[in-house]
Amino acid sequence: MKIAIQGIQHSFHHQAVKRLFSDQNYELVCCDSFDATAQAVAHKNADFGVLAIENSIAGSILTNYNLIESGSFEIYDEIYLNIQMYLMALPNARIEEVVEVRSHPVALLQCRDYLRKYEGKFRLIEGKDTASEAEKIMTEQLQGVAAIASLDVAEAFGLQVLDQQIQDIKQNQTRFVLFGLPGSASLKEPNKASLKFQLGHEVGSLGRALGILSDHDINLTKIQSLPVLGMNWRYAFFIDVTFDNRSNFDRAVAELQNSVKNFKLLGCYAQNKENSPTKMVEKIKL
Repeated sequence: MKIAIQGIQHSFHHQAVKRLFSDQNYELVCCDSFDATAQAVAHKNADFGVLAIENSIAGSILTNYNLIESGSFEIYDEIYLNIQMYLMALPNARIEEVVEVRSHPVALLQCRDYLRKYEGKFRLIEGKDTASEAEKIMTEQLQGVAAIASLDVAEAFGLQVLDQQIQDIKQNQTRFVLFGLPGSASLKEPNKASLKFQLGHEVGSLGRALGILSDHDINLTKIQSLPVLGMNWRYAFFIDVTFDNRSNFDRAVAELQNSVKNFKLLGCYAQNKENSPTKMVEKIKL
């Protein structure tokens, strides 16, 4: 089984894959960008992909919502990782010697308060991902350069930790989703779904749509609006819901389809609060 991720081995995306497929064999397909990750799945160079979708500090990663929706992918599972950030550099380096800090832009954002303490001293460089920037420091022996990444990355590449748990909020979580082309099923009973739809400008249109969910005992857990490309001041809504009764959910979906525009069911899967791994049953031969 091939799993596409943004980044390299030991990155947070790789850690998410290890949690999702802890008891299965897989091969990583490492990609330079989120878009390349989606393209790897779209062109069947990977069976599934894993994308970060939101962070408890930085918020939603809007581009990834669009990648999943525009690629007509299906969400099959989710995983939450507790993200702890570490500042690392070459062995025997001292924090006083650091003049440049590199990491993924979302990681830099998660450590904004910490980095402000060194404003004017640290030059911040946005890179492809946390692990790649850390690996460069060791392979290129970059003096005066530090990276922000996980403890696993520091240990994997032999870097020295200069400071630990530097993220702004200690309970820092990122939600990742497992996605692929339609045609797979999970052994888990679904109780969560991701939906997308558009609304007109009529007064109360959003309230009526959300009222349909409430009327069928569907719990709204997230709502995110995104601009519709090519349509000024038009917005699409991405929502996550949980439910106890699949029949109620199906009835709510049928009613929503008649009340909103461009409705899409992006995925129906098992809520994964406990970060338990999932097994996929393929309708295609892997």
